[in-house]
Amino acid sequence: MKTVSLASGSRGNAYLVESGGKLLLIDCGICHKSLVERMRAAGKDPADIIGVIITHDHSDHTCGLEMFRKKYPQVPLFANWMTAETITGMYRKLSPDDFAIFENGQEFEVGPFTVHPFSIPHDVPDPVGFLVKADGKTYFHATDVGCVLESTGLMLKAADVATLESNHDLMMLKNSGRAYPLIQRISGNRGHLSNYQASELVERFAGEKLKKLFLAHLSRDCNAPHLALGEMKETLKRMGREDIQVTVLGQDRIGEEYDAGL
Repeated sequence: MKTVSLASGSRGNAYLVESGGKLLLIDCGICHKSLVERMRAAGKDPADIIGVIITHDHSDHTCGLEMFRKKYPQVPLFANWMTAETITGMYRKLSPDDFAIFENGQEFEVGPFTVHPFSIPHDVPDPVGFLVKADGKTYFHATDVGCVLESTGLMLKAADVATLESNHDLMMLKNSGRAYPLIQRISGNRGHLSNYQASELVERFAGEKLKKLFLAHLSRDCNAPHLALGEMKETLKRMGREDIQVTVLGQDRIGEEYDAGL
């Protein structure tokens, strides 16, 4: 199993999981031109995508879906019912018939991938994270996570490789000059994880199998890569888990490809 981030941040998100030359796209929150360009730059062919799985309806995770559906009508789009219903209300060229509906907590198959969607707290209807299994490895994916929950942590415990949001530094957020209601939304239990909260989740729940951790969805204005990385590395050192490799993902750059089988 291989993973690569095409875009990660508040202005667009798209991630790939690969097995046997087949690609699973997690979220489609960048324009189609950028999606194709970044895939090709990463050495991936859009024709190899066999499914798109959607975490939630926010536009930075869905804005490329209309054009993707037009270009690749044979590729199934997977979402739970409330997410699919909300998306079709946002994009007039998409209909409920465009989606294969999954139930949270119920595994489903997409080619060589077994996908387990799990509920997470965020301020949208029925958001999810995913465990994706292939080639005997498990990939954990959770962005837009409002708070540290045991239910999320138990999913992380199963992972060999993980993408976890580390959205903001709390002091930077409080001093950002943003409106107080927005600060409350971001830092609230249905907002986004801070660097500290991401580290807390890893400290409490990272399993022995975890070898690679990607920090995702960093705020452009209320975080900095060195702060997110520093917080997590201090936590891993305290845990005695410096064997876990940590990489910060970016909005405008393709992430490193990671092969969980090596």
